[in-house]
Amino acid sequence: MRTTTFTLSLATAIAMMGSAHAATEIQFWHSMEGALGDRVNELTEKFNKSQSDYVIKPSYKGNYGESMNAGIAAFRAGNAPDILQVFEVGTATMMNAKGAIQPVQEMSEKVGKPLDPKNFIGAVAGYYSSSDGKLISMPFNSSTPVLYYNKDAFKKAGLDPENPPKTWDEVAAAAKKIRDAGYECGYTTSWPSWILLENFAAWHNLPFASEDNGFGGLNARLETDKPQFIEHLTFLTNMSKEGTFTYGGRGDTSNALFTSGNCGMFTGSSGNRANIIKTGKFEFGTSTLPYYNTLPDAPQNSIIGGASLWVFANKSDETYKGITDFFHFLSSPEQAAAWHQATGYVPVTTDGYRLTKEAGYYDENVGADVAVKQLDALTTENSRGVRLGYLPQIRDIEDGEMEKIFSGQVSPEQGLKTMVQRGNELLERFEKSVK
Repeated sequence: MRTTTFTLSLATAIAMMGSAHAATEIQFWHSMEGALGDRVNELTEKFNKSQSDYVIKPSYKGNYGESMNAGIAAFRAGNAPDILQVFEVGTATMMNAKGAIQPVQEMSEKVGKPLDPKNFIGAVAGYYSSSDGKLISMPFNSSTPVLYYNKDAFKKAGLDPENPPKTWDEVAAAAKKIRDAGYECGYTTSWPSWILLENFAAWHNLPFASEDNGFGGLNARLETDKPQFIEHLTFLTNMSKEGTFTYGGRGDTSNALFTSGNCGMFTGSSGNRANIIKTGKFEFGTSTLPYYNTLPDAPQNSIIGGASLWVFANKSDETYKGITDFFHFLSSPEQAAAWHQATGYVPVTTDGYRLTKEAGYYDENVGADVAVKQLDALTTENSRGVRLGYLPQIRDIEDGEMEKIFSGQVSPEQGLKTMVQRGNELLERFEKSVK
């Protein structure tokens, strides 16, 4: 009996010792599927193997909208994950989810390992920071739109494949030559609201909405019915009438027009690069977004898409220590560079960009740094990004009206007026809902 008792006591003691040193598990919900999901798994596994105190547990929770809704529902039910990946248009919603969020920089400072916003690319840090410049969420996968062009089409059209158009007038002229050369499409774009309105505004240092595009307060309202926007959509409508601009649909559907070789030029996410390389059967180039040289402040900087990592409130100190260590790991030059090169997203830190450049990556992958250069600028009140409530729904309204504009159902002025009216109704509703 004594032996049995002793054996049991020893087993208990060993178990207690083991539990005392058990690694803290950290739940990480994300929206990266397929190859990107594999990259997330590799990243977390590498962190887990680098130390023994914490274990990151990644879980795919559907697309961006689905995972954000799942995270909010879990918080309300009292079982929120520790980390949640949220797309950039959900930023205002997360910020105003009262009592739900632990600001990232505040968390890192409390555990004695502060994250420095200055380490991140200007436009990226600016978007995910508070008005006093402190990080609210952790920059993770960021993209921005660029101009892709088919070098084979340029050669056939008698255009210089090493000298892509920089202004909208040059885009229109090149698109006409491409069409004359027998291509069915001169120019198209993906994500019309993000590229043709939000990024158009930032690139030309124009306000998209009042209150610093929503960064300054919940009473922000759309300002896209101003003359510059009317002139821009009128320009594109005229291109559409001439057959040199093809509206390719919402979201990323127009990507196929370019990768099929049927369209000579395409504005799309920098994250499209890997897909173009894989799918396109032609040589392509990458250039900056077009601008109007009649507008004095252009070009400024483009704004980001993608997502960041949010930390939920009411977690243990040990959990917050682990999350902070994980975020420092993600923002290290080596990991930021590796993530950028493996995924096509921009390196979110300046050191990640520097390391990639020094390694000769951009010499071997010409044009892969265009997106970084567009983002790496001191942002203005107009170019930090757009932080508005109900932004996904506002984009749906904008896309719907642009479809009417480009098909000739309404004038650019009428369509933009409707966008502003209906969008502002949503913003007013959002303002009331969070007060």
